[in-house]
Amino acid sequence: MKKQLKPAVCIVVENLPVPLDRRVWKEARALRDAGYQVSVICPKGKGFTASYENLDGIEIYRHRTWEASNVSGYLLEYSWALLAEFFLTLKVFVRTRFQILQACNPPDTIFLIALFLKLFNVRFIFDQHDLGPELFEAKFGKRSGIFYSLSRLLEYCSFRVANTCIATNDSFRDIALTRGKKHPKNVFVVRNCPDLATFRGPQVSANNKFGKSFLVAYVGFMGSQDGLELLLQSIEHIVHHEKREDTHFVLVGGGSILQELEQIIAEKNLGAYVTLTGQVSHDEVAAWLSDADLGVAPDPKNAMNDKLTMIKILEYMAFSLPVVLFDLEEGRRIAGPAALYATPNDPVDFARQVTTLLDCGELRRQLGARGRKRIEESLNWETEKKSLIRAYDTALQEGVAW
Repeated sequence: MKKQLKPAVCIVVENLPVPLDRRVWKEARALRDAGYQVSVICPKGKGFTASYENLDGIEIYRHRTWEASNVSGYLLEYSWALLAEFFLTLKVFVRTRFQILQACNPPDTIFLIALFLKLFNVRFIFDQHDLGPELFEAKFGKRSGIFYSLSRLLEYCSFRVANTCIATNDSFRDIALTRGKKHPKNVFVVRNCPDLATFRGPQVSANNKFGKSFLVAYVGFMGSQDGLELLLQSIEHIVHHEKREDTHFVLVGGGSILQELEQIIAEKNLGAYVTLTGQVSHDEVAAWLSDADLGVAPDPKNAMNDKLTMIKILEYMAFSLPVVLFDLEEGRRIAGPAALYATPNDPVDFARQVTTLLDCGELRRQLGARGRKRIEESLNWETEKKSLIRAYDTALQEGVAW
């Protein structure tokens, strides 16, 4: 751990608790190692209920929250979270006098806190994890109305107030330059790539394939927009239509629709072929990926997913797993020749690509090796964190922007 040479900074994230949010945790650790004093404000969650703790020299402040399921619920959720974040941000500012506030969306409301703190010469970095307007469209199926317009306005205000912006990929960077009207020198791409120093397989594999010849893994959050119902339709086709009984599917992670998925699994009579693990530790994720034969990313094609970099795809590639995903713009840009691509939103074609890989060990090895090579050569955290540090250095140099 390096001696502190640079000022204090504060990161606010609303979507997940830290250190469960691995992107934010990697950012916090990279900033700490670069000499910054780092504080993080985040929600509480399962296994992360302490209001305050110091982990590895990083101070973490957590607030209560709840998960909404409709527009009015989201308004209440975000309003409460914003108040809690504002209170904790002031508390941290009094204690550390931080000079940079980094906001990780969604939602795009934390700029209001940054706007107040600019009175004290605090710089603002907008770390855009999701596209607010596209996320609204994906959740509610419409691209009009007052709430959609509000999502566009909040996104624009976040860009307007920001000194510098962090984009998770080139698609997000383009949006920062066009919709956000940011200057190219103030937008930095920091991909959520695996940290090869920590994200690796266990020394001894559990070799748990549930008594089957093959294990197919899904790793990630399970929400309504993540395509899990399409995946279960694909599994149903593989098991009941193709009469294939040699493969088990493990769905690793927590989420808001686990009960719905359990019901669908029961209705489709897939209990002997599908396991839901629920939220597990980082080490358990690595263990499942070590045992798997291939990884799947069933995120449907829509305005949001087409521009997202799915961390699970990068994690599969880090473990030399071939990948099956729907043909998404950013997904193809990341996976390249390490994946097979299904017709968008077609569960039968998705099943067809999965069985193609299951039937050919050599193809699995070739795609897996290509993916690992891409991770080792460029798509890794050691490379990406350099861009993060440049974003912070630029924010300090830019001064206060309006």
